[in-house]
Amino acid sequence: MRNGGQLLVECLLALGATKSFGVPGESYLAVLDALYDTKGRLDYVLCRQEGGAAFMAAAYGKLTGSPGICMVTRGPGATNASIGVHTAMQDSAPMILLVGQVGTDMKGREAFQELDYPAVFGTMAKWAVEIDQVERIPEILSKAWITATTGRPGPVVIALPEDMLTATTDVAPLSARTEIFEPAPPAAAMTRLGEILGEAERPLILYGGCNWREGSAAKLQTFAEAADIPVVSVFRYQDQYDNFSPTFCGEAGVGMAPAIKKLLAEADVILAVNVRFGENSTDGYRLFDVPEAAQRIVHVHGSDREIGKVYRPALGVHAGPNAFADALGEMKPVSGNWAGWRSAARAAYEAGFDLPDLPSPVDMGKVTAHLREVLPDDVILANGAGNFAVWPNKFFKFGPKARLLAPQAGAMGYGVPAAIAAKVVHPERTVVCFAGDGDFQMTSQELATARQAGAQPIVLVLNNGIYGTIRAHQERHYPARVSGTDMKSPDFVMLAKAYGFHGERVERTEDFAAAFERALASPTGAVLDLVISPEALTPRQTLSQMRDAALSAASRKG
Repeated sequence: MRNGGQLLVECLLALGATKSFGVPGESYLAVLDALYDTKGRLDYVLCRQEGGAAFMAAAYGKLTGSPGICMVTRGPGATNASIGVHTAMQDSAPMILLVGQVGTDMKGREAFQELDYPAVFGTMAKWAVEIDQVERIPEILSKAWITATTGRPGPVVIALPEDMLTATTDVAPLSARTEIFEPAPPAAAMTRLGEILGEAERPLILYGGCNWREGSAAKLQTFAEAADIPVVSVFRYQDQYDNFSPTFCGEAGVGMAPAIKKLLAEADVILAVNVRFGENSTDGYRLFDVPEAAQRIVHVHGSDREIGKVYRPALGVHAGPNAFADALGEMKPVSGNWAGWRSAARAAYEAGFDLPDLPSPVDMGKVTAHLREVLPDDVILANGAGNFAVWPNKFFKFGPKARLLAPQAGAMGYGVPAAIAAKVVHPERTVVCFAGDGDFQMTSQELATARQAGAQPIVLVLNNGIYGTIRAHQERHYPARVSGTDMKSPDFVMLAKAYGFHGERVERTEDFAAAFERALASPTGAVLDLVISPEALTPRQTLSQMRDAALSAASRKG
């Protein structure tokens, strides 16, 4: 006999869970007690706030492809964690949120911290459910794992009534997780794809998603290079393809370069692989909304519910990205007169890195160029949301081993917890978080989590004293009427040291290289407070102007 908490933990172990992130609560004490016996097998990373814990779980799912496990208490704990659920959903990242719940005898009375979790999370998660019978724990956990990882991956929320967790049962735990193969494209679909590409004058590959297995993106790259087709990432998934390939031409996302908009608009065939057509990668749904005769979309996705959800494809292929990549390797080679089309797109991408000097004490263009030179091939970058995110998102090149953890949902505060999760998974790798001063303060308390877990990344705080993105919009739409965006922040160096991190303030561009070298050498992680002028955090239209200027300069050189 075992109680519900023990049964749940044993099922998680059988499913392959090795890490969990959470904030303790009295509503799931039976689970915490069961975790006492799993140290080294299913570790519990103690976080400081449920939002940070949920961000860590969402980032873990994005990084590993296995569900990030988050455990929180009922009511306020669950609502605090909701930001991570929303982020995991928009990222298509697997995650399981386990929430304590009031006892079954109290339900429906608005008991202390009671919520109806299927109602609260029903539109936010792939599935939200409550387990009222202890015997059903294995069944529902198995279904949750499958739901989180198959089709379009995403978050699952499971409510756990307190009395259910303390009830005993002789039901056996799961012995292993179910092996499920991705849907593979039928031969007829691949034949038709070859025909459509063969008729193209300006083909383009658009890809996304975090559920690529090792080697699958390389197969997509081999196909693209053999066919000489340009490749573009959707918003914040450029790390899933080798950016040093001559076929990689940039990212379609916030602050989309005019050259990328032009490329996407002029393509007559778009092979969209594992893509969720979100607002940011479609320029507010203005791209691709053209007659099928002018632009044909071949949409490949592991979830049939994504195909045709936004745009009507000329060909829909229900297939996972890895099975599709395998099929590309066996496909009859395609080719066309596309070399000029591809090379021009690549040249525009490369020219975008040639930036003018920025009017700032610390010039982030020069800082990012230095980071491209010194960071290891397997670096993991993380960021939250704000204008500062253009630097890791637009001005860094990701090789096949590098990774980017950045929220498609545009959630501020994501970067620090995501970087901590990355160090939990890969303690031997260099992890660098980019954060604005406002973004950093939303989850900076998780530096205590990092120290306790021995997972201390390097955090670059781009400090301009304002909420930069909102200020940029404010000044554009309500000029000379700025309000609510000036910030008074603490001494970030002292704060870092209080949390046991190495801390430095960098006030000049020429001082960054030495400071970053000391950060890399620090065994306790580091926080570098970079002094940035408000004008240097490049609002979207300024970033586009910078890229246009770089392209014009490159054209003159040519």
